[in-house]
Amino acid sequence: MAQHWQELVPVDRYIVASNGLLHEYDRKILSLLYQPLIGPDCFSVYMTLWSELEENRLWSEASSHHFLMNLSGLNLKRIYEARLKLEGIGLLKTYVKNEDDIRSFIYELQPPLSPEQFFVDGMLNVYLYRKIGKNHFLRLKRFFCDREMPEQEGYEEVTKPFQDIFVSAPSNTLQYVQDHSEELDVEKGQQFIGKQSANPIQLPHDTFNFDLLVSGLGDSLVPKRSLTPKVKDAICNLAFLYNIDALQMKNIVLSAVNEKDEIDIEELRKAARDWYQFENYDKLPALVERVHPIADRVQLEEPKTQEEKLIRYLETASPLQVMKDLSGGAEPSSADLQVIEGVLLNQQLLPGVVNVLIQFAMLKTDMKLTKGYVERLAGHWARKQIRTVKEAMDLSRQEHAKYIEWSSGSAKSPAGKKQSKQKPIRTEMLPDWFDKKETTSAGNNSGSKEIEARKKEVEEMLKAFRD
Repeated sequence: MAQHWQELVPVDRYIVASNGLLHEYDRKILSLLYQPLIGPDCFSVYMTLWSELEENRLWSEASSHHFLMNLSGLNLKRIYEARLKLEGIGLLKTYVKNEDDIRSFIYELQPPLSPEQFFVDGMLNVYLYRKIGKNHFLRLKRFFCDREMPEQEGYEEVTKPFQDIFVSAPSNTLQYVQDHSEELDVEKGQQFIGKQSANPIQLPHDTFNFDLLVSGLGDSLVPKRSLTPKVKDAICNLAFLYNIDALQMKNIVLSAVNEKDEIDIEELRKAARDWYQFENYDKLPALVERVHPIADRVQLEEPKTQEEKLIRYLETASPLQVMKDLSGGAEPSSADLQVIEGVLLNQQLLPGVVNVLIQFAMLKTDMKLTKGYVERLAGHWARKQIRTVKEAMDLSRQEHAKYIEWSSGSAKSPAGKKQSKQKPIRTEMLPDWFDKKETTSAGNNSGSKEIEARKKEVEEMLKAFRD
């Protein structure tokens, strides 16, 4: 996967465009509703790009990314990461053109959702609730609401309709309009300036296994006609939001069927939310990156060694997938998921770093994800500001090397006391990446023996660490 400097360099040019006019009210929506989800870097980049547009204009002058770096005070890596997040949440569309070794971009700003769209979205509103809490969420809701028009009791509407006020033009005037119709239309290559409505986030239908859901429901329970496009849209978003598979979704759908054999979307959302909160002790899901950010990946080329392949895997797999792989494909327990969710959210560790932490912790605790140990380890890595998979692996090796000294009695233990007796050795497997050296020659017997001895030593250290 390419790094940010392969996708973007300071001399690359860009033009800012806007999908319709952006208004001051949009600024409040972005500040109060979107910023808690996307963070200050994304907010700064969006606002800086918006500022480059002249008032009531849809296009800006061309600029370089070096100019954008100076304006925003962000380096290119942070600008690139912010751009990806803005694209993902639907606030930006990016177009690129390569011509004569010159790369240029168009950044098309998308309007944010209206407050009504946002608060009934079914995804973003849930993430915002989890992020800022109930009290602040309700406060924002009140901020973007006002009283309904009072009952018109005692009032009689006297508004005149169009046809009572206006009449159609005489025939000669209509002929004039027909003769000059080209002048009334917008010129070729031009567009009218106006406000565009934003599209809510919608996951494609192929992200959910509808065939399995339909076979589980059966026509006798829920007719296929009940799965309308709108219902399928809601199911896809809810499945992503609450991590619901097709088998679990079956019961949720059944609970939302009304007396007309139709699926009530509001009841479907409520049932999905209730299911998730029951499984997760009344908590709601939070918005985090699915896999390790591209800008923090170190595996640039096609992996050749085992370690490079592992780095690629840890950078491109989600923590949930790593948990499944370590369990032989079995779904992780809700308790284990809560531990990992806490590390991602509370310690702000990146997904690839969490993947290393999962392997490291489980292999040292007899394949148990002990909450206290994981949180202590995550807190240490967060303080060390570990951001890449390679840094996490190197730090793991260093910690193991220190323990070798402690367990052998050649150095003091963390408590400052020398160990007088070595504890029983466990017999678990080591992850391949703990052995940094690789055999370069099959015929080098001395080298092989040295490597095997070192592997055995590290393995013994790992088995004894927990005790």
